[in-house]
Amino acid sequence: MIKNTKVLALKYRPKTFDDLIGQEVVSKTIINSIKANKVPNAYLFTGIRGIGKTTIARIIAKSLNCLNGIENLCKKDLCENCEAIASSRHIDVLEMDAASKTGVDDVRDLIEFSRYGPTTSKFKIFIIDEVHMLSKQAFNALLKTLEEPPEYLKFIFATTEIKKIPITVVSRCQRFDLSRIKSTELLNFIKKIKDKEKGNATDEALKLIVKISEGSVRDALSLLDRALLSLNDGKELDLSSAQKLFGYFDKSQLIDMFNLILKGDQAKVIKIYRNIYDQGVEPKIFINDFLEILYYFKNINLLTLESTNFSLNDEEFNKIKEISNNVTSDVLILFWQFTIQTLNELDIVSNQHLSIEMFLLRLIHIRNFKPKDESQNYEEKKDNDNAGEKNDISPNIMNKETVNQIKNVTQEKKIKLKPYIEAKQKNEIFIKSLNELIELCIIKKEMKLKYELETNVNLVKFENCRIEISFNDNLDKDFVKNLSTKLLEWTNQRWIISFSKKHGDISIKNKEKNKQEELINNAKNSELYKTVLNYFSDAELIDVKTIKKDRE
Repeated sequence: MIKNTKVLALKYRPKTFDDLIGQEVVSKTIINSIKANKVPNAYLFTGIRGIGKTTIARIIAKSLNCLNGIENLCKKDLCENCEAIASSRHIDVLEMDAASKTGVDDVRDLIEFSRYGPTTSKFKIFIIDEVHMLSKQAFNALLKTLEEPPEYLKFIFATTEIKKIPITVVSRCQRFDLSRIKSTELLNFIKKIKDKEKGNATDEALKLIVKISEGSVRDALSLLDRALLSLNDGKELDLSSAQKLFGYFDKSQLIDMFNLILKGDQAKVIKIYRNIYDQGVEPKIFINDFLEILYYFKNINLLTLESTNFSLNDEEFNKIKEISNNVTSDVLILFWQFTIQTLNELDIVSNQHLSIEMFLLRLIHIRNFKPKDESQNYEEKKDNDNAGEKNDISPNIMNKETVNQIKNVTQEKKIKLKPYIEAKQKNEIFIKSLNELIELCIIKKEMKLKYELETNVNLVKFENCRIEISFNDNLDKDFVKNLSTKLLEWTNQRWIISFSKKHGDISIKNKEKNKQEELINNAKNSELYKTVLNYFSDAELIDVKTIKKDRE
């Protein structure tokens, strides 16, 4: 069945440990355990898609049940057991897809089936693929059998999401983390497959397949299959044809575009992007490739040509190295932030193509920004010379605000905070105490912040643009982020909110509660309350309200 298939991913599926690539340590460990007769109750294989999890599970099943033993494991002329396992029809080797059988009833049927010993082989083996899809109840039902199975029973689990498996299950298995296949190793592998299939493709086209597959053998074989099927008799698959086939484009276009962005040539930048778009490249693929180029520009001096995993050729590598000498790290980091933000925006805009063009124009406008320390003197001079033109926005002002947004707490502490009386902006709000902050929350209709400030916050210190607090266990995890954002919006100044080891004042709600209890206790000691009890013995005082008399 597998020999006759035309799908390369199945046709060249490894049949023995010797056929595996990139998993030598795992193979050696498993072979040694079988030879030493120290086979674990359960194997657990985890890793990305297409690197051999289920394939290794089948090879283990054959190794345990081969009629010739592990030393003479069948390779070409398969024994009865190996042939049945390879074709997924062995009665003692059950393969189950946990994605379609997730319930506790499915696992109970499995456990019931495990009570009976193997019929034609040494071991009964259960291979469960995508095991993380099992329900919590199904995992619990499996625990006892997994820890102490009969000697003839072995479990083999495969998953791409190890974190979704309960730790109680993981601890009962011998875990193997399968690594991505190295680029050079995968390239040599698909070269051999290409030659066996009598395909005609250049090394550059095969390198592109390796890059797109991201270390997955199955993905690489599927892409190679698609590439070879696209060829006519005698035609060779080159890099240009492969890029069109897989929706990728020449990285040199991105490098030229980046250089033009730094020069501020809007027309040529947009022209190059539209040319890339016309090639059928999706906006998200463009953004991800742009992020990759940014990474190379930032770290080119720390990389070698071999470490780029076939993403760059010699000419592109040297070109990036030359251009990177004329751009600062601050610009590259800011470009990275804008690119990540644009990647998120693509999910909410209707025309992604226009969004990318606006993204490129934004990069052109921020390409020459300077850090705050370099533009501060200019800003102070501009404020003095143009006091009446506060609504004008210069590039330096935009840069100053942008830099402020990416400063961390340590940097903020080094900035001298302006006193309230020195604030120059119109309509600025001054907050001098916690009570004023709570009143402002009421005005701005931020009831969630008001509740947290009154109920879960203990004030330690409140001063100019700085709040020091302690808190109880009920404080919302996003409280600091939300409060900082609102304070910046309301006051046009950055506030530092820090947590203190000191307990601080009790919360406002607790203060009000204590005050109310004090009023009630005082009222209970009054003659009026005692007189009421004489007439109404079952009366209970539940609240006291004070009445303020207007002064004459």
